[in-house]
Amino acid sequence: MHETVMTQAGLERAMDELERLKTAGRREIAERIQRVLATDANVEESPDYLDAREEQALLELRIARLEDRLGAATIAGPDETNGVIDVGERVRLRDLDTGRRVEYELVGAFEADPAAGRISVESPLGRALLGLRKGDVAIVHAPKGELRFKILRIELPMVV
Repeated sequence: MHETVMTQAGLERAMDELERLKTAGRREIAERIQRVLATDANVEESPDYLDAREEQALLELRIARLEDRLGAATIAGPDETNGVIDVGERVRLRDLDTGRRVEYELVGAFEADPAAGRISVESPLGRALLGLRKGDVAIVHAPKGELRFKILRIELPMVV
C-alpha cells in the first residue's frame, strides 16, 4: 500500500466524506433502487435500474479508495519554529514575471484542490516551495518554461 501524506484538515475532510458516503450516499442509492423495483416490472432491462446500479458501484469504489487512502495516511504538519515552508502551511507568492500575487496551502496529493487554493507538495510548484524561506525565490520548471515566484509570507493554515 502506498503511503498517503495528508494534513490534519485533509484527514478530517476525507473522514467526513467517507462517513457521508457510507450513510447518506448508500441510503439514497438504496432508496432509488427500491423505487425502481417497486414501479418497473422488467427491472433487469430498466435504464433507471441500470443507472442506479452503476452509480452504486461508483459509490462503493469511492468508499473503498477513501478507506485505502485513510488506512495509509501519514499526517504531516508545519513546524512553526523552522521558518521554512512545510506541508500544511499557507504561502503568499508574487510571480516575478507578471507581478501577480497568489496564495496557496501546501497539502498532500490526495487532498489537493487548486480551485480551493490547496496545491500538492508533489506538484512542480509544491516541490519547488518546500524548504524555502520568506524572501527566497522558487523556480518552477513548467512545460511553458521557467516560472519564478518570490515568497512573501509563510503562515499556518486558517482553522475552520
